[in-house]
Amino acid sequence: MKKNYLRFGLAAASLLAMGCSTTDGDGGYENYYFRDGLTGSAYSLAGEEMGEVPESGDKFDDFTDNPFVKTADEPVSTFSVDADGASYAIMRRYLTGNYNINPSSVRIEEFLNYFTFNYASPKGNDHVAIYAEVGDCPWNPGHKLLQLGIKGKELAANEMPRANFVFLVDVSGSMDSNDKLGLLKKGLTELLYQLNPDDRISLITYSGEVKKLLESTPVRDAGKIKKAISKLTASGCTAGGEALKMAYEEALANYDPKCNNRVIMGTDGDFNVGVTSTDALVEMVENYARKGIYMTCLGFGLGNLNDAMMEKVSNAGNGTYHYIDCENEMMKVFVHERSQFVSVANDAKCQVSFNPDFVSEYRLIGYENRVMSNEDFENDKKDAGEIGAGQTITALYEIMLNEDVYNRVDFNPSNYPDLVTFDFRYKKSLDGTSIPLQVKLSADMPLNKYGRPDDFYFAAGVAAYGMILRDSPYKGDATIEMAKRLVNQGLSFDPHGYRAELLKLMDKH
Repeated sequence: MKKNYLRFGLAAASLLAMGCSTTDGDGGYENYYFRDGLTGSAYSLAGEEMGEVPESGDKFDDFTDNPFVKTADEPVSTFSVDADGASYAIMRRYLTGNYNINPSSVRIEEFLNYFTFNYASPKGNDHVAIYAEVGDCPWNPGHKLLQLGIKGKELAANEMPRANFVFLVDVSGSMDSNDKLGLLKKGLTELLYQLNPDDRISLITYSGEVKKLLESTPVRDAGKIKKAISKLTASGCTAGGEALKMAYEEALANYDPKCNNRVIMGTDGDFNVGVTSTDALVEMVENYARKGIYMTCLGFGLGNLNDAMMEKVSNAGNGTYHYIDCENEMMKVFVHERSQFVSVANDAKCQVSFNPDFVSEYRLIGYENRVMSNEDFENDKKDAGEIGAGQTITALYEIMLNEDVYNRVDFNPSNYPDLVTFDFRYKKSLDGTSIPLQVKLSADMPLNKYGRPDDFYFAAGVAAYGMILRDSPYKGDATIEMAKRLVNQGLSFDPHGYRAELLKLMDKH
């Protein structure tokens, strides 16, 4: 029987492009794959052999969709940005493995923010640019859809700060498969070719015991680093809490305020020895985040995935959470979007004010665990999300207009009322003072003519798809065919083929 692992070797790319298979070290077939020539994505064809995922072993926090809110009661809505993309990749892994998708794993904001949108870049000294527009809501014809767009400042290669990375690698027994530790080892090796000679890497492992396998080493000594990576093998239980503390202390020992100081943890999240409480881990991570150390969580595998813990820990650690299901995803995170490891906007918050004269109700789509109190918006001590260099963030509101009032208004060109005000605050550094930005949409604006139609339709399609997967009570008339049609209208901007990949995935329904 073939081993049921997702494996896509970089060296075998040409074979995979022709629909061939890879082999294991003994010449036997490891698994069969096809590679989509359009999107460059690797999918497993062994889904039927893999059987049922033990869903009780995958841990997701359940939540209910944000409801509609009466504008007269609460005209202001506030939330923290969320730059994660793990939920989308988890969906892809379930879908390509022919598994049922757990609705609790579907976080629509992470579906949206997995993708890059064609928003304008910041100008001048700004680190962020913001954007907003309103159009028709496809799944509820009587409603409108408000799209908010945010883009972080791009950094050229020579502007990237030196890296002080501490890789914290789970080598416990639960990581002993090619879609977990095997995949992580290949990704770490590939990353070496993307870093600069003066960047530094440390390597700490944990299972039944915690080991510093590699002291902070400059990338120019790549041979030494690769040798350490090659020694990674999995066995034993998982003392993750102790290891996390050692990783942070290693990052602090080599801390440089001009560097990108970051702990990058690769795990399936199965902490079962020592500090295992998510609350205790979050408290630990928050303390180190205040000292300027960022956190990135990389999740691997199914059946034992503690998604709930990794999302909370990464949020508390001023970082992001990615799920790695194939080497193409590792390349996305560590190569194509590597600049996003550098935070250009810290504690980024959004506040949207609706004019109750024109908007009767509204609903924030997604961001359920990022909703904030309105008074926290201007509180610089209140933690919020980070935005990486060149990264885009997208949010959608479904809104209901007071049509009778709207249609009766005689707009005065000299004093158009506002329909929506989008306020945004961010810090250039963690200890800095927040900088305000604002965009207003006039009530007389055309409500069905889009400035960026490809992005608008694509965002609507992604949201519709997420609501279908969640069986959201707010999905209205949304169908898979509608979502596919909307996504297809947004393919004109697709730098790495990720949008086209989504369309292929939707064909599997």
